[in-house]
Amino acid sequence: MAGDDDLIRLYSQRILALAADIPLTDRLASPQITVRKRAPLCGSTVTVDLALEGDRIVAFGQDVKACALGQASASILAAHVLGRSGSEIATLREQLKAMLKSGGPVPSAPFGDYEVLLPARDYRNRHASILLALDATLDAIGQTSRAA
Repeated sequence: MAGDDDLIRLYSQRILALAADIPLTDRLASPQITVRKRAPLCGSTVTVDLALEGDRIVAFGQDVKACALGQASASILAAHVLGRSGSEIATLREQLKAMLKSGGPVPSAPFGDYEVLLPARDYRNRHASILLALDATLDAIGQTSRAA
């Protein structure tokens, strides 16, 4: 049976692997909206470009300057963001926030990979970085919707 140290090492390897291979890092040439968000406590920043058709994300690009936890979160988001609606991203953000802050379950499919960030529950100073890509995406969707 694996000990806690082994599980932490396992999660750390998964977090580093996600952080090293973030999808959709090319900025969009002609986004509908660009939003830059910064986590004041740690200084992480995420810039998101996106385009919507109706309420669905059809193009997405991001520039992530964050800790490994924030990078892993941005990686998981980007792997599944295309074709998602604003309400799906809002639900994901609430599920992830509940998982981190109040012991809630791992976000539902297709975002179950956020399970890798369960150990971050105890590191409240990193929660903003983990939520940053979602916050930037939701802000961009909101601004696009208001402009329509």
